[in-house]
Order: sequence, then C-alpha cells, then structure tokens
Amino acid sequence: MASALHVGAAISNITPKLGTHMAGYFTDRLADDVNDELNSKAIVLQNDDTAIAIVVLDLIVALKEDLDIAKQRASELTGIPVESIFISCTHTHTGAATTGLLGALRDEPYMSWAMEKAADAVKLACNRLRPARMGHASGSCPEEAHNRRWHMKDGTVRTNPGYQNPDLVRPAGPTDPEVAVAVFIDDDCNPIAALTNYSLHYVGGGTGTAISADYFAAFGQALQRMAGSEFVAIMANGCCGDINNCDFARPAPQHPPHPYYQVQRVADVVASRAYGAWQQIRDFEPKVVLGAGTEMMDFTRRESTEEELQQAREILADPDDHEVRDQVYANEILEVDKEPLVRPTPIMGLRMGELGLVGMPGEIFVEYGLQVKDASPFARTMTVELANDYLGYCATDVALEEGGYEVQLARSAKAAAGTEKQMVEAAVRVLNGLAG
Repeated sequence: MASALHVGAAISNITPKLGTHMAGYFTDRLADDVNDELNSKAIVLQNDDTAIAIVVLDLIVALKEDLDIAKQRASELTGIPVESIFISCTHTHTGAATTGLLGALRDEPYMSWAMEKAADAVKLACNRLRPARMGHASGSCPEEAHNRRWHMKDGTVRTNPGYQNPDLVRPAGPTDPEVAVAVFIDDDCNPIAALTNYSLHYVGGGTGTAISADYFAAFGQALQRMAGSEFVAIMANGCCGDINNCDFARPAPQHPPHPYYQVQRVADVVASRAYGAWQQIRDFEPKVVLGAGTEMMDFTRRESTEEELQQAREILADPDDHEVRDQVYANEILEVDKEPLVRPTPIMGLRMGELGLVGMPGEIFVEYGLQVKDASPFARTMTVELANDYLGYCATDVALEEGGYEVQLARSAKAAAGTEKQMVEAAVRVLNGLAG
C-alpha cells in the first residue's frame, strides 16, 4: 500500500583540480581550465516503509568497487540501505579519468575524494526531505539522436563514417527518441527535482582540456530556465552506446560561433521536449509505491587467441614501428586478458509508482533499452546506462559480427556474444519483480 511521499534533492560539487588526468581520448590529457562544474546530483524518495536514492555523477564511467564505497558511505550517513541506492554516470568526455582505459591514466586520489563527495549529495538530499507529489510523462526528440554505426558500400560497418560520405548505405541500427521525465513537486507546486532520461551518448565540444559536464549540465540549466524555478534537474543517460548527435546523412554543421555552441543548442532542444512533456502531466500523486531490486548477472568477457596476444606483445616491444592507436589496442588486449573471464555485475531496478527505472552497467547499445521498454510491466520505463558498474560497450550480437569501434577488443569493449539476451532478460526480470 502506498503511503505519503517525501522527496529531497541536492547537489555536491565533484569538480577535479586543474592538472588532473582527463578521460575520453586515446591520449592522456591534463585539465587546464573549467568551463562548468562537475556534480553529484541526488534525489531521495521516502514513504512510511521505504527509502530509495537516485544519484547521477558527471563522470565518464565508474567501476562497481568505487561506487560501492560511495553507496556504503551514503548508507552510513542516511540509513538508506546500500541495495536501495542507485548510482549512474552521465558519460562526459571532459571529466576526470576515473579508470584506466585506452589512453587515459586513472586519477586515484580524485576517485577516492569524488566518491565521498558523491555520498554527501545523498545526505544533503535527506536533509531536504519534505512532503511531495510525483508525476511523469514522455516527449520525443528524434532530431538529436542518430545511430553512429553505418553500413557501407563495401559491406563493412563503420562508426562515425563522416558527413555525407558517398559510400554510406544506411544506419546499422535504430535510435530511441523518447524523452521521459519524472517531476517531483512540493505542496505549493514548486519543483523539487526533475529526472529525465534520453539516449544520447554525449555532445562534445570545447577545448578538450577544459573540465565540463557536457550537455548534461547545460540541459539542467535549460530546464530550470524554462520552468522559471531553481531545482535539481538531472539527465540520466539512456542506452546509447551506438548513438550520437551526428546526422551523417546531412552536411556537416557550419562552424559554430563558440566552442560550446552545440552543447548548449542540443541541451535547449532536449530540455524543451522534456518541459513540454512536463506540462502535459495532469496528475501528481501524493502516495507512491517505492521499491528497489537487484539481480547479479554473470558477465562474460571475450577471449584473445595466443596468436593475438603474441602480436600485441610484439607491437609494444617495437613501438616506433606502429601507430599510437595500434599501441593502445595492443596494450588493451593484454590488459583484458588479465581480467577474470566471468564476473558478477548488478542489474538494478527502482519502482516509483507506475514508473520503472532499470540500470545496466556499461555503454549499452540502444537496442537493449528498446527491448526492455517493450517488455516492461510499467506504464513508463527509464533505461539508464553506466549504472552501478562499468563493463565497457555492450553491443548486440549482430554488431559483434559486423565489427566497428564499439566491438574492437579493449577494456572498454569486451562483452561476449550472448550479453544482449542475458542483460535484457535480467533487466526485465528485475522490473517484473518490482511490479509484483
């Protein structure tokens, strides 16, 4: 039985210091400026018998062992059970290097500090709990999400093949245009928080060495501006491992007037769809059933042959004769080989009334999210990637056969065939369990 809902929301700053190692490129970069702050944004929902927390971090990725530290501290500060704390990452490519991938060097001191600060946001949100009502709706934004994998005339599939490449045939996969939004208001109808879900990898721009939360931060600013109120506005990234903002069927965009123009433009467009959906909410519920559930899934990575491993060793032994990219992937193959073949990872779901939310731990292809939404028992479902762990790209079985950047073996792309079915089925089971 649902009981009176209380909601609190808060933000904790997790901007790294200048000089920190940055993620998202094939070479190491050091931050020398800050365009906008990185944050840990938290929403806590509580009724008479249940409390859950949703946290979204402006980080490229985060491993389970790091997030577990944040969850444990948040639980100790608030009393919310660890298993009821959901944490995901936005996937900004202009934040700190949170794990050693490709050309990045993990910033250990930053991660220790950031996880403590991430937990603080949950405590701050608890401090701000007050009676609330909740509503949710969906809009659509097909214009800003495009499948970045394309079938080419030579029979291959290429990632980011270039604008109006004459060899383009068709996109290799679908998109998910849904902009789902959950809005939490107080008794005076003032917004406390808004949680939005849209499947767009990131936008990018800027100088490359300036810290930025990318369009995820600009979206939050735009939504508040449209609503004419200050509240915690969160973009929880959807399943978008094969989705970006580039429409390769059209000419390349003209030179932007400033480095962050595209970030702000996309944020404004997506926020307008979220705000439009918000304005269609007619019923804000004061009593909401809450729940959390997790299934541990055995994730299997791919294996290299001894010949492939030896070739990688030879490349690294003679780096002057090989391109940087080849050296990076040679190192990645050897690093992947050190990892366990199978390891458990969490598939976590939340229930907020008739809204279901499920998190999957990697850069999840859009096809996963579409399948989960189609099979979900809830009236509306948010599918969130980079949640509670990081497994790298989780491609479809078809994409694994097709090739391309997202499936070239690395710590950031190691999921074995069968991951798609396994993860989708686990996510649907978690949602069904919460629906009761």
